[in-house]
Amino acid sequence: MAELQLTTADLAGIMGSGAGNRVTVKDLENFLQRIEDQTAHEASAIRSGVADAMRRSWTRPLSTIGLSLNLDPVLQDRRSREPKPGPGLYALRALALALAETPGAAAKLIGNRVVQSNSIDVGIAVEAEDGIMVPVIRAADKTSLADLTAKYKELVDLGRQRRISPDMQAGGVATVSNFGTFGMEWGTPIPLPDQTLLLGLGAGKKVPSWDEEKKEFVPRTEAQITLSFDHRSIDGGGAGRLLKRVIELLAAPKQL
Repeated sequence: MAELQLTTADLAGIMGSGAGNRVTVKDLENFLQRIEDQTAHEASAIRSGVADAMRRSWTRPLSTIGLSLNLDPVLQDRRSREPKPGPGLYALRALALALAETPGAAAKLIGNRVVQSNSIDVGIAVEAEDGIMVPVIRAADKTSLADLTAKYKELVDLGRQRRISPDMQAGGVATVSNFGTFGMEWGTPIPLPDQTLLLGLGAGKKVPSWDEEKKEFVPRTEAQITLSFDHRSIDGGGAGRLLKRVIELLAAPKQL
């Protein structure tokens, strides 16, 4: 396994024939032979890096909660701005401001110590050719939405050129993933190994919403927003309050 750079996850699909269903050398040889008979190619550095990060992340107890978000205020505000920030950047700014109010929500549990960052540095998932890069925006709570928009465009260009360095991806407290750009309405994204939180934003769609004043259903653009978290560091109540605060901030986008 060491010579072939295999992990226990790679062997999870092998049915062991040894005592107690243990995987034997023969089982491993048969598994490798089946791989040789199939089309395969070397994984890129990005793909290998993502795989390694997700394996390390999955060693923790992770949980995800979600709520419905009225996207109409964000979409209306977006039309008045130039350049126009994407909904994911509104979510990033709202998350950064919410964490600035309750910085302990993003603290990491290391051993028996709770480690809290001195800066609200938030990553944003950027799709590369064959994987995901997560560059970090430093002091996102002190960065205006306009500056976030310019910074994000720069990071996307660097990501497409594979010029995002490891230093640019290190040290974040949380990440935002706008998986709604792929048409997905709901997801349970996994936080990076060195982070506690990951905010996910789904695709918006028109739904009927009851208007108490008009006493009728009116259309509104609704999206699902999720928060995945390391359950060792934060419980459901704290995560729920943080997510609700993000939604409150998104309801008043002019203040972001």
